[in-house]
Amino acid sequence: MERVSAFDEPLKKLLGGATAKVMAEHLDLHTVGDLLHHYPRRYEERGRLTALADLPLDEHVTVVAQVADARILMFNNGRGKRLEVTLTDGNGRLQLVFFGHGVHKPHKELLPGRRAMFAGKVSVFNRKMQLAHPTYQLLDAESIDGAEAAEAVDAFAGRLLPIYPACKQLDSWRIAKAVDTVLPSAAEAVDPLPPGLREGRGFTPLPEALLKVHRPQTKADIAQARDRLKWDEAFVLQVALARRRYADAQLPAVARRPRPDGLLDAFDAKLPFTLTEGQRKVSGEIFDDLATEHPMHRLLQGEVGSGKTMVALRAMLGVVDAGGQAAMLAPTEVLAQQHHRSITEMMGELAEGGMLGGSEQGTKVVLLTGSMGVAARRQALLDLVTGEAGIVIGTHALIEDKVQFHDLGLVVVDEQHRFGVEQRDALRSKENSQGERRPPHLLVMTATPIPRTVAMTVFGDLETSVLDQLPAGRSPIASHVVPAKDKPHFLSRAWERVREEVENGHQAYVVCPRIGDDAEDEAAGGKGRKKALEDDGEKRPPLAVLEIAEQLAKGPLAGLRIEVLHGRMNPDDKDDVMRRFAAGQVDVLVATTVIEVGVNVPNATAMVIMDADRFGVSQLHQLRGRVGRGSAPGLCLLVSEAHEAGPARARLSAVAATLDGFELSRIDLEQRREGDVLGQAQSGVRSSLRMLTVIDDEEVIAAAREEAVAIVAADPELERLPELRIALDALLDKEREQYLDKG
Repeated sequence: MERVSAFDEPLKKLLGGATAKVMAEHLDLHTVGDLLHHYPRRYEERGRLTALADLPLDEHVTVVAQVADARILMFNNGRGKRLEVTLTDGNGRLQLVFFGHGVHKPHKELLPGRRAMFAGKVSVFNRKMQLAHPTYQLLDAESIDGAEAAEAVDAFAGRLLPIYPACKQLDSWRIAKAVDTVLPSAAEAVDPLPPGLREGRGFTPLPEALLKVHRPQTKADIAQARDRLKWDEAFVLQVALARRRYADAQLPAVARRPRPDGLLDAFDAKLPFTLTEGQRKVSGEIFDDLATEHPMHRLLQGEVGSGKTMVALRAMLGVVDAGGQAAMLAPTEVLAQQHHRSITEMMGELAEGGMLGGSEQGTKVVLLTGSMGVAARRQALLDLVTGEAGIVIGTHALIEDKVQFHDLGLVVVDEQHRFGVEQRDALRSKENSQGERRPPHLLVMTATPIPRTVAMTVFGDLETSVLDQLPAGRSPIASHVVPAKDKPHFLSRAWERVREEVENGHQAYVVCPRIGDDAEDEAAGGKGRKKALEDDGEKRPPLAVLEIAEQLAKGPLAGLRIEVLHGRMNPDDKDDVMRRFAAGQVDVLVATTVIEVGVNVPNATAMVIMDADRFGVSQLHQLRGRVGRGSAPGLCLLVSEAHEAGPARARLSAVAATLDGFELSRIDLEQRREGDVLGQAQSGVRSSLRMLTVIDDEEVIAAAREEAVAIVAADPELERLPELRIALDALLDKEREQYLDKG
């Protein structure tokens, strides 16, 4: 075990406290191993300048450029000084600005013709791209004095300059210096790839790959190192997933085969439409899984409105036919109530088992949420433990210890990214009323389309089914970006369009990023929030439901029936608003993203999303899916004050340009590629993917998955591969391996 120790060495031992503190706080790097796995984002050639025209706005960049000219300007009647330096790459130009006492050193050093590396955040001032107060490092030998000159010239002469993912507090070249300090430890890297696999695929040894990725002599070095490091990431991750699948496959489960002429057949017979081919195919996959004696673990992904609920309901009815019970978990009470309503409507008298007028074959469908009254809750719990209720729908209140099932056979989780692994495991380990513990089958549904490679990495422990056909009768949705700042009359026209839809007998949603009540502002720390916004360069807090609803009622939508809906309302009030909106008694619903998932009002045809640039691509796609659910065409207006040339506007234009969720999820991934595909927000654990980009590396991931499955099948405990076990422990501490299960 001694061999791993160099990688576990804390950075503060080698780099000094101040640098180590910045690395820990801003880059999440704590050990030598962390820093050695902090790979360069790209490489610059010493003689080559960065293309300045393509720099992204609002991002921290590092560029190599040449000084074209520099001049000092006075302002404030000569009391203030400003140094403006113009950089060139031979085509584009970029302005640097230094103020006050910070002008003297750069004025002496940044002379026309000099080359340097510059780092800072790109902004726009007077329609020109600029970096304010950038840090820089000169690259010409004559511009550096004494002992430093030889070192700098050696570091930069004719070599590829690594550009590291950096932050405001630590430039790329300072990170490069820190890497030089820890690079000797690369020799002690423990190689996770089994020797046969490494030699068979002709990979560079790991210590050599780490040296080549950080200090390449040639472009071929970079390619070799990347190929090797990508494989490590894909392979170790796939081994972890293969081990989970293997362990799950060893668990016993009760096979659930629907009996002929039972509840499922009765339900199918009364359906007023035929299932799409996709629904039939996916149902077949699910029923095959349910018929085996190991728990099903299946991810059902389908576009908004592709009929996932119908597929899930048929699976639940099949399990009830087989003598078991089915539970559906929804992320919010509003959704649980809505699923309960739509499922009981779809089933009709079949949902009234044991009641007067109910069907012979029927069962009881109960709702269980945290805010139910005591009597209703007691009755629901009783129906579950006796088996009277075949189907239960609820929030994670279903997982509480008090909730006991007669014989839970299937769990359907709606929108998995809201559900943690602990909750899933709690349901799986529940005992039935006979005190036996038999894991139920599991079906996870998501309306966020996930490219195949991401499904293989993020949901690698689940088999995947895809519903990509929309049921007949769905209407197209037109989407447009409304640039509220540049063209205020476009926003006025947006409200006119909402009025027109209402006058034609339809309804509309207006979505805002925040609620705007006192509780929210207090939670955000009042003054602290304002300060944070100013630091962030944001001119104002995001638009709020309560304020916008009031403005609309007094202004452009005066006279219409406007209601608000947000997550902090009392559950009964929420349900009341949703019911009245569904019944057509409300014209315009001003809401937060509580309406994002599953809300189904076919008469709602228009949606205006305020501050649309503050939502992610998949969230905008989800929200938009709430309109156009009936026979009338839908309209989605994305209102934004974002700068026309910035990344936020590009994202909105992409959403407006296509309704294909898979295409959008690709765009989303490409835009977040510097971030973490395994979703830092979801896991709270740092990403293990630093080199692999799940979008481009489909073949690597697929090949690694095959190798991993074979290795785990032959040696599930990896007893013959101690190095791989060490890598697994390092990459997937217990928290992370658990996290892989929740997706």
